[in-house]
Amino acid sequence: METSTLAMYHCLAFVWYFFLAYSITHLRAEERPSEVFVYGGQWKYLTVLNLVLQAVFYGVSFLADVLRLIKKLGCAKSVISSRDLLFSVLAFPVSTFVTISFWTLYTYNRELVYPRSLDGVIPLWLNHAVHTAVLPFALLEILATPHRYPAKKKGLILLGFVAFLYISWVLWIYSVTGEWVYPLFALFNPVGLAAFFAGSVAIIVSFYNFGAFLNRMIWGQSK
Repeated sequence: METSTLAMYHCLAFVWYFFLAYSITHLRAEERPSEVFVYGGQWKYLTVLNLVLQAVFYGVSFLADVLRLIKKLGCAKSVISSRDLLFSVLAFPVSTFVTISFWTLYTYNRELVYPRSLDGVIPLWLNHAVHTAVLPFALLEILATPHRYPAKKKGLILLGFVAFLYISWVLWIYSVTGEWVYPLFALFNPVGLAAFFAGSVAIIVSFYNFGAFLNRMIWGQSK
């Protein structure tokens, strides 16, 4: 894809994710079910954090495209490096995890992850925008441009660290409020919950490896 076309796409994707993040974080207070939006607000949900992550990623990608267009190649190189790290370690695996884990649990028992009380608050289109469309966007990004993946050890350490931070945030919220971020967690005893978190980390690591595989198959081994 030509740089100018890529810049336009990244700009539109940035605006789209900024709009989604704004929409879901600015629901009117009187519309928020009290049992859902407690301590931490929307910022305790991985879905919402992913929207911010995607907006940052596409913003950085757009900046890299603009720098390439105006021939600021020295600056573009460092921005592209940040773009690739964001995409490989976070943007692709997290968006893939959000879509697959959400719809798997929703199909099994939606009350465990998306209570019916949210239907009157979050429109159907917004639900699909934040839980479904994020995966096609990530796949399209792989098709649109190559990304240089970091050394596998470095990538997995960074991904594991971010996963640890989010799990710590979830546990902190429970320690403060006595309420789990997702009702699903209340089904487990401490050992089961630890196993669930470990399994989730293993799954998101597999998505990291899958993204690296797709990037390599489409664009070849980056040098």
